[in-house]
Amino acid sequence: MEDIDEEGDELLNLSLAIVTNSGGERMKKRKRRDNTTSSDFSSSSYEGCEGKIFSLLQMREQMLKLEHKKKRGGGGNDNNIYDDIVDELDGKGLQLIRMLLITATAVNENNVSSAFENLTELYKSVSLCGDSVQRVVAYFADGLAARLLTRKSPFFDMISKEPTHEEEFVAFTALYRVSPYYQFAHFTANQAIIEAFEKEEDKNNRSLHVIDFDVSYGFQWPSLIQSLSEKGSSGSRISLRITGFGRSLDELRETENRLLSFSKGCRNLVFEFQGLLHGSNLINLRKKRNETIAVNLVFHLNSLNNDIKISDSLKSVHLLNPSIVMLVEQEGSRSPRSFLSRFMESLHYFAAMFDSLDDCLPLESTERLRIEKNHMGKEIKSMLNYDNIMEDRKTEKSTETWKARMESHGFEGVNLSSKSKIQARLLLKIRTHYCPLQFEGDGSNGSSTAAGFRVFERDDGRTLSLGWQDRYLLTVSAWHCHRVS
Repeated sequence: MEDIDEEGDELLNLSLAIVTNSGGERMKKRKRRDNTTSSDFSSSSYEGCEGKIFSLLQMREQMLKLEHKKKRGGGGNDNNIYDDIVDELDGKGLQLIRMLLITATAVNENNVSSAFENLTELYKSVSLCGDSVQRVVAYFADGLAARLLTRKSPFFDMISKEPTHEEEFVAFTALYRVSPYYQFAHFTANQAIIEAFEKEEDKNNRSLHVIDFDVSYGFQWPSLIQSLSEKGSSGSRISLRITGFGRSLDELRETENRLLSFSKGCRNLVFEFQGLLHGSNLINLRKKRNETIAVNLVFHLNSLNNDIKISDSLKSVHLLNPSIVMLVEQEGSRSPRSFLSRFMESLHYFAAMFDSLDDCLPLESTERLRIEKNHMGKEIKSMLNYDNIMEDRKTEKSTETWKARMESHGFEGVNLSSKSKIQARLLLKIRTHYCPLQFEGDGSNGSSTAAGFRVFERDDGRTLSLGWQDRYLLTVSAWHCHRVS
């Protein structure tokens, strides 16, 4: 198995703008134990560690007091409090990353005593109100602590308390508003869907049917509704039906009401919404004759927890014979074979995500704290949580492997149009400190000093990726069923 310092070296390459202390000594080589242990920690695994558990929880509470101190601070004192926190912890970024990796290794080896000791030390040095490194390490520490304790522990809920539906919605809405992350995915996918619709206008009776496998709050669709309405006229209205799969009936009703309310202002469009729970049979879909069918797989396949479910979903999509399939996947939620590989892939991704918020909101922003706690922090804990990790999961790791998977299920890639690429660049110019379009293989691609959000054109123009510095965050690609010539 790999030496720990090799994985440490990889972590030290994390593109975090606020990490400036590169003079720390290199880690000593430490070999993993030969025996592979299960992630299922039984209660006997931490017998005799009760004192360490209480020390860990006590230190975590002290860390949280920094956040509470900020919230109680009034008016002009807030920035001073943040300055004190950052000054106190500044320069420790590399050491924190090293310690986090050592802790993850201890968890992987079922070395419970060492893991609890390291977590306690981590909680002494991190803060949810610190810089980007300290914040992301704090949430990863929580994820590792929850993985150690498991759901059977009475302390599990103290660390992994789920945000309420309202808190999740507020955090998601805030991130959607301030960051180009979701807007990049949605606008790029919508542009390709519109172009697929336009190609079939001579035979589709001006009817478009979008089947969204994870409609969530429906934030993707107002821009599509408005664009289609602008293409229509009072004498030639466009019909748009969205079939959305969701987590609950309440969420589907809220999404339906939100979209219906928006569509009322679009007079040249006839809009319908059909909500279905995840797992519903596709036979229940309402379809019109000759309508253009677009399937939307935005952040959906990553949410499936094994190969069989992914394969079944793609087979179902193929049976629909859609004109276009939009695939958008996070780069950091892949699942390599080993826990440490999965852990590091996630750390790279979320470190970039936390760092990117510096481009969007100040450190002291209450809105930013909500995004980090109730959206990103929730995702981190969920990814590392014992109950959500399956060691036999072999979800694909890169764009190329997703390409192979799609092609093996009868799909072929479609080049994204120049209009899609121009739109992506304009979005970043408007919303962020923009860096120009990059092409995979550019010498500038590997520069660790590049700042800001970037657009990467990959796979010979078939995919677009949103990146932060030199780290890919998400990738958009378009597909259709293979045409037999």
